[in-house]
Amino acid sequence: MPARRTTLADLRHDWSAGAGIAGFVVVLVGAASSIGLLVGAARDFGLSAGQTASWVLACYLAISISGAALTWRTRAPISMAWSTPGLALVASVAASSSLTYPEVLGAYVLSAAVMLVLGATGAFERVTSRLPPALANALLAGVLLPFVLGAFRALPVAPLPVGGMLAVFVLGRIYFARWAVPAALVVGAGLSVAAGMVGEFNPAGASIFGTLVWTTPAFSVRAALSLALPMTILTLASQQLPGLAVLRACGFGRVPASPLITASGIGSLLAAPFGGHSTNLAAITAAISAGEEAHPDPARRWPASISAAFFYLLLGVFAGWLVGAVAAIPVAVVSALAGLALVGTALSSLVAALGAGPEREAAFLTLAITASGVTVWGVGSPVWGLLVGGAVLWLGRRRGKV
Repeated sequence: MPARRTTLADLRHDWSAGAGIAGFVVVLVGAASSIGLLVGAARDFGLSAGQTASWVLACYLAISISGAALTWRTRAPISMAWSTPGLALVASVAASSSLTYPEVLGAYVLSAAVMLVLGATGAFERVTSRLPPALANALLAGVLLPFVLGAFRALPVAPLPVGGMLAVFVLGRIYFARWAVPAALVVGAGLSVAAGMVGEFNPAGASIFGTLVWTTPAFSVRAALSLALPMTILTLASQQLPGLAVLRACGFGRVPASPLITASGIGSLLAAPFGGHSTNLAAITAAISAGEEAHPDPARRWPASISAAFFYLLLGVFAGWLVGAVAAIPVAVVSALAGLALVGTALSSLVAALGAGPEREAAFLTLAITASGVTVWGVGSPVWGLLVGGAVLWLGRRRGKV
C-alpha cells in the first residue's frame, strides 16, 4: 500500500502514452476475445437485446469501478475482468437449457458470496492451496474444449468467413499472437459483409446505450451444484490465482490478496441481478498493464489500469451498440470467434492437466466427463467430472499410487 493517499497530481505525474495505450489494448483484447461467447449465451437463454446489453453493462461497470478503486488505493496496476472460463460454463448451461435464466443469476449470487467470504476472512489462499492443480486445469479444459471444437464445426456452415478467420488466426498465433483474435474478428466480420451474410444491425431496436435491467434471481440446489460450485472453482483457479501470480511476477507482491478478492466478490454480487456473471482479477491481460509495455518503471505502470477502467466504462455505456453489432454477425462466425479466443487457454490447461505425473489419470477422467456435457439427476458434467476425478485421486493416494 502507498504511504499516502493517491491524488490527481500523482496520476498526472505518472501518466504516459505507453500506459494509456496499454490500457486500451487490455480492453480491446479482453472484449474481442469473449463478447461473442456472451452474445451466443444470451441468444440461447432467449434474452432480449436490452437484457443482453444489461449483462454487458453490469460486467463492465463492476470491472471498471473495482479496477479503478483498487488501483487508486494501492497505486499498483490492478486489472479486473470477467471470467472467460466462467462465461464458457454459463454458455454451456444456456445451450443445454438445464437452468432458467433467474436460476443462473441465483448461481451468480451464490458464487459471488463465496468469493466475498473467502476474501473477507482471508481464507482464499488456504482454500486454493487444497485444490489439486491437475483437477482444476482438467475442469477448465473440459469446459473449454467443446467451444474450441465448435470453431471448426462452424466451417461448413459459413466457409468463407470462418475459413478466413481460421487462416488469419493460425498465422496470427505465429507472427502476432496478441492480435490473433482481434484480427480474426475483423476478417470474419469483413468477409461476412462481403458475402452478404450480415443481418440487420440492432434488430430488436435496443438503444445504442446500455441500460441496467433487473431480473430477480432464483435459488435452487441444482443451480448451486451445476453452476455456482464449478464457476467458483474455475474463477479461483483460472482468474484469481493467475492474476495474483502476474502481479507478483511483475514486482507488485506488496499488494495483499484479501482486499482484491473481497472487491471482486462485492463487484460480482452487485452485478449479478443485472446479468453480470463475474468480476475478478484479470489473468492474461494483467501482464499488459503490469509489464514493461506499460512503462519501464514499475512505479509508473498503475495508470495503465486507470486507462483500462476508463475504456471498460466507455464500452459499457455503449453496450447496446456493441451487442447489436455482434448480434448482426452470423451465428457461425460468432461461434468460431468464441472457440478461437479460447484456444490458448484450453491448450495451456490441457498441458497442465495431462502433463507427466501420477495425477494424470484422475485429471483425464475429470476432463472427459466435463467435456461430455452429461447431466445426471439435474447435476451438470463439471460437478461429476470433479467428483469422479477427485475420487480417483483420493483412492490412488490411499493406495500409495498417487
